[in-house]
Amino acid sequence: MKILEIYKYLNELSPFEIQESWDNSGLLIGDFKDDISKIALSIDVDEKLIDSLDENTLLITHHPIIFGGLKQLEFSKYPANLIQKMIKKNISNIAMHTNFDQTHLNEYVATEVLGYKICKKDGFVAYLEVDEDFDVFAKKVSSAFGLQCARTVKCAQRVKNVALTTGSGCSLMKSLDADCFLTGDVKYHDAMEAKSIKLSLIDIGHYESEYFFAQIMQKHLKILGLEVIIASSENPFTYI
Repeated sequence: MKILEIYKYLNELSPFEIQESWDNSGLLIGDFKDDISKIALSIDVDEKLIDSLDENTLLITHHPIIFGGLKQLEFSKYPANLIQKMIKKNISNIAMHTNFDQTHLNEYVATEVLGYKICKKDGFVAYLEVDEDFDVFAKKVSSAFGLQCARTVKCAQRVKNVALTTGSGCSLMKSLDADCFLTGDVKYHDAMEAKSIKLSLIDIGHYESEYFFAQIMQKHLKILGLEVIIASSENPFTYI
């Protein structure tokens, strides 16, 4: 199957045109005319992942390996070192990032991972009605994402309206209509701001909250009749 055919199917599944202006989803490495017989799915690209893939594989990732403007390709530095290895093995790459967040990822995590119904969706935010004790809810969330502990900002003993944004969503805090926010990459000053506006926070991790990308994609790609494997990259963080 041609990459172009796969690209058109992905565009119907989650239109590339709805990605954010700063994003770089779409075909990043490869040629639309190339024939593909195997697809690999991953959140990111890393060296171990590339080494494990067969030649002529189409790698569909959540995060774009080419994000900011590239002014040079110095093969000893990231991401050029990975791009060089991909080109040598004729590994193509399509990224499904902020478009997929809006159409699939947040909804899947809310309903399938956390087990709550969505009462409202607003772009990158899914709203859930919870009405539970904060500590109980935090432990439930921590378990669902496989976190070693729940890193929280606790502003109330009870959680009622919860907003969810997978990945990194703290820039959305001021616009939320919720009393608790689940997102990743929570920084110190994010926590201070949340505390000042009485918004409880639970840091669900960037990798941990987007880990399910490959599972969702695999279900949708079965219709193409190609071999589709989950070959997720490793979390760059380790916990001691």
